[in-house]
Amino acid sequence: MKYKEILTHIDRDYVDTVNTEDLIDYSIEKMLEKLDPHTVYIPAKDLQMARAQLEGDFDGIGVEFNIFKDTVFVVAPIAGGPSETAGIRAGDKIVEVDGKPMVGKEVDNSTVFSRLRGPKGSKVKIGIKRGLANDLLNFTVTRNKIPTYSIDATYMIDNKTGYIKVNRFAANTYEEFKKAMNTLKNEGMQQLVLDLRGNPGGYMDRATNMADEFIAGNKLIVYTDGKESRYDSRVNAYINGVFEKGPVVVLIDEGSASASEIVAGALQDNDRALIVGRRSFGKGLVQAPIPLEDGSELRLTISRYYTPSGRSIQKPYTHEGEDEDYTMDVMKRYEHGELFHADSIKFNDSLKFQTVKGRTVYGGGGIMPDVFVPLDTSYNTKYLNKLVNANIIREYAFNYYTKNKAELEKMKFEDFKNNFAVTDQMMKDVVNNGTAAGAQFNELEYNRSKEFIRTQLKALIARSVWKSGSGSTGLNNEYYQVMSSNDEVYNQALNLFDRAAEIEKGKVAVK
Repeated sequence: MKYKEILTHIDRDYVDTVNTEDLIDYSIEKMLEKLDPHTVYIPAKDLQMARAQLEGDFDGIGVEFNIFKDTVFVVAPIAGGPSETAGIRAGDKIVEVDGKPMVGKEVDNSTVFSRLRGPKGSKVKIGIKRGLANDLLNFTVTRNKIPTYSIDATYMIDNKTGYIKVNRFAANTYEEFKKAMNTLKNEGMQQLVLDLRGNPGGYMDRATNMADEFIAGNKLIVYTDGKESRYDSRVNAYINGVFEKGPVVVLIDEGSASASEIVAGALQDNDRALIVGRRSFGKGLVQAPIPLEDGSELRLTISRYYTPSGRSIQKPYTHEGEDEDYTMDVMKRYEHGELFHADSIKFNDSLKFQTVKGRTVYGGGGIMPDVFVPLDTSYNTKYLNKLVNANIIREYAFNYYTKNKAELEKMKFEDFKNNFAVTDQMMKDVVNNGTAAGAQFNELEYNRSKEFIRTQLKALIARSVWKSGSGSTGLNNEYYQVMSSNDEVYNQALNLFDRAAEIEKGKVAVK
């Protein structure tokens, strides 16, 4: 074999000592770039992290974290988990692990996972910087099984409208979704907002199971077509779903991909839901995980999936290594104005398809919503980004909660939502904290961003008070209910249930 022959010569005769395993990994990665953008090789050392987002649970210390300015900040300890039990709090900075520094440019998600996760029962020593204190706090945390969740929020918007936000399609997603739907139905839900924005996908069967909960009879949900017939499949509805009647509005955007597009496409093509937002990502390739002898994994594209009307959602590509248009597609949508104006999207008439009840839909690059809502960037400024990057808003919200904990925890959420106000003094404190951290004040940009900052502060305080974001259900209900006041896609969706009902009844016109 030519490849093995060359590698042997390099290993035996090359002037310098080389790591042949690194050469092999590099050459495999470059070879796969000639196939498609989603066929990938995952070295053994990276496989655990690659699988983590789709696992049902894992062993670790139980914290949600973010990395700001080369520092690991604890967003929230998981309620009842090892870190909360040990005394670690939201807002803490993890600066040491087992006596070794945990700061600097080399710190990324992979580093955090590799050093904080470990077998159940094992111990890890963590050095914490808290607030403005100079002294390091040391904690010994015993790792345990940590549940992960793919449903971010489940709540009733009003006495008949439910809301569910799904962040990915992982091992436990379908079970979480069924539980959420049953909860909302028991609370009187008659219509639903299903939020798939920013959902990158995951397991295909979890997506088809979710779609089946809305689609009656044995209608087609999705089918796949590969080079070999063994990779061809058809998935039809077959269960008595929990919500086969009643208006449904599905929210999507440019971050909704793969399994999210299966759900949105199935519900759109079967005239079962109104799709609202912006064109989805456009990933319609199916990968099969193939374990290799050394513990690495090849994820090989084996087929394309198609929506019930026959649409391929996969956007055009050549080779990722040669085609910047594919990898930079979302940025190009921004530059071309597509995220702001629906009429900037050009569809090929040869890719025109019909839904079950005769509506026109298009293939060739993502799911196009029935109702377009432009991206709102009015509040996004460099000054806001500086505050976020310095963790000023999160840190202030947690400190405010800590100082006012007794009073806040006496409140019911409805009272907090309707009556609690972020004062001008609180906003001034945030600005001052930002200045102290190097975020130079810009009055013009501050005025553009201040209402978003107010809402974010209130939402983060709510999250700390009710702790649903780190609780046993994994839900962020209070956070999302507060943030919804600034969410244009969400708020437009609430006025579109009449049109969703018309689609369900077979009235095909969608304006």
